[in-house]
Amino acid sequence: MAQATSDYTTSKPKAGEGLHSFLLRHQLSPKDHQQQFIELNNGKFGKNNTLLAHVNYLIPKTEIELHEPLYGKEREYFPLESNKLKGTSFYLVAGHGGPDPGAIGKYGSYILHEDEYAYDITLRLAKKLQENGAKVHLIIKDEDDGIRDNQILSKDDHETCGGKTIPLKQINRLQQRTQEVNRLYRKDAEAYRRCIVIHVDSRSKRKQIDVFFYHHKKSKSGKKLALQLRNTFDEKYKRHQPSRGFTGTVSDRNLYLLRNTTPVSVFIELGNIQNYRDQQRFVKADNRQALANWLYEGILSDYKQN
Repeated sequence: MAQATSDYTTSKPKAGEGLHSFLLRHQLSPKDHQQQFIELNNGKFGKNNTLLAHVNYLIPKTEIELHEPLYGKEREYFPLESNKLKGTSFYLVAGHGGPDPGAIGKYGSYILHEDEYAYDITLRLAKKLQENGAKVHLIIKDEDDGIRDNQILSKDDHETCGGKTIPLKQINRLQQRTQEVNRLYRKDAEAYRRCIVIHVDSRSKRKQIDVFFYHHKKSKSGKKLALQLRNTFDEKYKRHQPSRGFTGTVSDRNLYLLRNTTPVSVFIELGNIQNYRDQQRFVKADNRQALANWLYEGILSDYKQN
């Protein structure tokens, strides 16, 4: 078994294993890495650079770099951190977009638009899933925005769905994104496929609410995922804000996307865009990242249980 150091791993050869096979077993190309490996382990070989049994060889770490321009110029290149979610596929739907800004909240002299904050958090979740080996489909895309660290995310109407203009009429918007999810789902073969729909709610300014989750009433797997997400948030609040508590709920609801998308789906409301305390969840970039991280951890827990 390999053991990790800061820049290398170390591993012993298997009985009868040659240099070529040893390199391949550790995801190293003999053509590209053999000379580096020999120089790194100078003096640890037999005749003609044969491997010696019971010798721990240093293996240079190789980093797989991923690329997604939608994350913005500062984040478009990023490393694969693990394969924890290898064999999974996700369809991430950021709420509203295009001609529809969604819920609107006032923050001091600024206006907050639901679609911009839902999209930023969706991008952050997408990147986190990809970093850990998942296949990710962003159903709503904005070629210009990328992941942003500003408190106030400026409004535009550049978002598209499956490369197409988002229609103004609500039922047409819902049909368009549902069809795109189902089209991609039919092309995928991963055993674990989930659709995550991300929104921001709007209530009275005085109404502070926690993140809450919807699933289709007939979807046992959707309910299971929603409960796991809720439990993950509960655990995080106990750790980071033990005196506050977490009151987010899980319930079924007959929403269009939950009713008509083919993959197991969960619909998430991240808070009240009108409430000052909830607004801190959105306007602070670190909090948007925390939301994405916690959603990722809940999804990972659900996947492990499946």
